[in-house]
Amino acid sequence: CGKRIRLSWRAVARAAENCGIEAVSWRWLRSVALFRRSCGWPELHPLGGHRRGPSSGWGCSSLRLTRHVLQKETAKVERIPPCALLHASFPLRGLEEFFDDPKNWGETEVKSGDSWTVEQLRGKSNEDLHKLWYVLLKERNMLLTVEQEAKRQALPMPSPERLEKVEKSMERMDQVIQEREDALRLLQTGQEKEWPGEWRYDYLGRVIWYTFREWPIPWHLNSKHNRKRFYFLKNVERFNRLRLEKYLTEQYKEKKRKINRQRKLLKKFPHLAQKSQS
Repeated sequence: CGKRIRLSWRAVARAAENCGIEAVSWRWLRSVALFRRSCGWPELHPLGGHRRGPSSGWGCSSLRLTRHVLQKETAKVERIPPCALLHASFPLRGLEEFFDDPKNWGETEVKSGDSWTVEQLRGKSNEDLHKLWYVLLKERNMLLTVEQEAKRQALPMPSPERLEKVEKSMERMDQVIQEREDALRLLQTGQEKEWPGEWRYDYLGRVIWYTFREWPIPWHLNSKHNRKRFYFLKNVERFNRLRLEKYLTEQYKEKKRKINRQRKLLKKFPHLAQKSQS
């Protein structure tokens, strides 16, 4: 055993049978050697013993290459259990989260808070907004499930205003996130929009955002670009005033319709007005 020898797989199998291993293959021995090398353990000779070093050859030892030795040594390796880095739901609950609390089943009214305002969301950090978004998303999915179930049973949905509150909160959260992205872009690049451009007039006198883009040919040789007009004639100014007047009139009428609708509801349901004031 003092010399370094080279054996074929048949000789290795014959030596393994002598050592007490019934069936062994060269692939299995190679996998064992790679496993021991990755763990930092000394290598084993196929006939038994540790490898002392590159110059000392192979040394015989009472340690035999058996399966139970490998199983004892692999027990020392620490295994990391599988785990998720982000949990958006309670681990002990499953599809129950798509339904409302059982305490609210059969109720006509369910108490709920007000929607999140823009001022409240602006005071939150990005991490808190990320968590709050998933909370609102789960709440919206639950309310949509309740709404669909109420339609299936031909019953009114309990407190349907909850869905509107959640949707408004998510829209305002999108607004706050967009404001932060715009502020960061202004600080880094000085651009107001996501894509660089500028405000221009079209041929009808409307103010539009023109996005800069790359062209394969210069602008003075580009016939398609030269056909664009970023100005309007004087005879268009009269129609611009009429368009502005129409827009302001529609806004005023919409405001009056909203006020009249509220007055009719107060006359029809005076008890609701007392509850809202209290």
